[in-house]
Amino acid sequence: MSATGISERVGVSPAEHGHATPTSFWALTLGSIGVVYGDIGTSPLYALKESLAAATAHAGHAALTREMVVGVVSLILWALIIIVTLKYVVLVLRADNNGEGGTLSLVTLAQRALGHSTGFTIILGMVGASLFYGDAIITPAISVLSALEGLKLVTPAFDPYVVPISLMILIGLFAVQRFGTASVATFFGPITAFWFAVMGVGGLMHILDDPGIVGAINPLHGLSFLVNHGTAGLFALGAVFLSVTGAEALYADLGHFGRTPIRTAWLGYVLPALALNYLGQGAMLLAHPEMLENPFFLLYPSWALLPMVILATIATIIASQAVITGAFSISQQAMQLGVLPRFRVLRTSETEKGQIYIPMINWLLLIAVIVLVVFFRTSSNLAAAYGIAVTGDMVITSCLLFVVAWKFWRWSPIVTALVIAPFFAIELIFLGANALKIPQGGWFPLMTGAGLFTLMWVWRKGSRLLAEISHQGRPPLPEFIRTAESGSAPRVPGTAIFLTGNAQDVPAALLHNMKHNKVLHEQNVILTVVTEEVPRLPNEGRVSVEKLSDCFSRVTVRFGFMESPVVPKALQEAGFDLTDVSFFLSRRALQASAQAGLPLWQDYIFIPMARSASDASDHYCIPEDRAVEVGARITI
Repeated sequence: MSATGISERVGVSPAEHGHATPTSFWALTLGSIGVVYGDIGTSPLYALKESLAAATAHAGHAALTREMVVGVVSLILWALIIIVTLKYVVLVLRADNNGEGGTLSLVTLAQRALGHSTGFTIILGMVGASLFYGDAIITPAISVLSALEGLKLVTPAFDPYVVPISLMILIGLFAVQRFGTASVATFFGPITAFWFAVMGVGGLMHILDDPGIVGAINPLHGLSFLVNHGTAGLFALGAVFLSVTGAEALYADLGHFGRTPIRTAWLGYVLPALALNYLGQGAMLLAHPEMLENPFFLLYPSWALLPMVILATIATIIASQAVITGAFSISQQAMQLGVLPRFRVLRTSETEKGQIYIPMINWLLLIAVIVLVVFFRTSSNLAAAYGIAVTGDMVITSCLLFVVAWKFWRWSPIVTALVIAPFFAIELIFLGANALKIPQGGWFPLMTGAGLFTLMWVWRKGSRLLAEISHQGRPPLPEFIRTAESGSAPRVPGTAIFLTGNAQDVPAALLHNMKHNKVLHEQNVILTVVTEEVPRLPNEGRVSVEKLSDCFSRVTVRFGFMESPVVPKALQEAGFDLTDVSFFLSRRALQASAQAGLPLWQDYIFIPMARSASDASDHYCIPEDRAVEVGARITI
């Protein structure tokens, strides 16, 4: 779900969250519980179970010990405190890029801090985006599987049906994306808030099973466990990280809810509920080690098992919905920043800007999720694949945050290092612990991330080369205008708008129109669409006009990278009369060549990606009856 709609429904813009009315503030806080914390809120289903299972599997004995249980619960609690609370809630949320957050926004802040665009920051951004897609594939699969595995506790007869039911739910979830989430968004917050309340109560009921579990609040128990258990401790640490997956959503949804509601929801509600649940699971396992099979669901009496499975399934669907919508959002940002082709973007709400649907991304994600469920089949198997992508994303966030704190916030290098280095060191340890799971499944997000990074890198490189080839041999724009106006080409009534990526060059469609149609319109507009390195722009000043001659003008339309580039609407709002206007666009047919700029293997990646991209007329929302396309063949 995109949370933008919640902000708009209560009448508060992202920039105004700090001054929200009490009613809107609590609405935003409740909304953040449903969206921001949906993913991290499903971690108790499997995090403690998988951590202790990893510890016993590599400890040389299958029995749970008191030191294991208290130590692992301590590690989980302090992971929530250090990584989620201190790093993200306290520190990262300060990195406000005009009201927006997320990895690509942090890249923009880092570039602004350095004063220029660097290959280093762009690469970090592409790696972070690639790892996010790996997370977006695994989260729905592991969340839904872990919830439905509770059916086996109701009766073992459900065991053969867990995977088929999971697949049906996931297919249905992706199938309804095209209808948008606005109609159900209102319920996400209350349902997830109820889920956290039930988790907290379930844990609280069992803390008295062994009150000694409260000692897990002492971090020395976690450190002692790591020191005394060697390899088993490292494997357990890799699973402990499952408890903080979803923390990146804190920053990604900054612009939707604002810092204060997100912080209030975490400190006042979500963190206490999670802590109580993990403490309760730990106390129950100290008293009944045999319940390690599924400690989360066994917190509840037998009569409540089926309702809890249903509630958990709903909670995991909400968590999955949030990460799917996040994938749409980051895809749109990546397209605007030029690291992905233009795919078709559909708005699913007339009033809520964040409600978008990208069919290509949706179906590719679904295929990947189905393959994952069929291949891994259980949440325990998937747990080995989970974590490494999120850990890598967090390490990238720390690297970019160092640049922002040092150069943008103007902290001294020593202070910056003292603040960021501990988080970086802890995340590197988690990354190393998760790396131990590469043979068991960690290879999947790494393979996915590497493949997606290659696609982004080839697309960015190929797009730049294509732009260079396309503009070779074109006359200077002033010279072309003088020649065209002094020539004998007849003038036809109306206005022609020629789209181009370079405002200083003659658009290819204009050259071909003069060459083949041999006419010149009464008014000719050279239109350039620019994506700025800010999330959103005000309507004032969005369109700039420069008169080049009596019949030629140069127009620039600017959008933020979080906005949908609806060009006709922007022109109309700027005062343009589009009654008698035609839009001219160029279409390029690409041919691979070993002698051209790209290596042949990159040609075979770039050309299909270019063909899969949506038309410029679709991307810029130009009406079909107003668009004229002119083709050209280019060898690349």
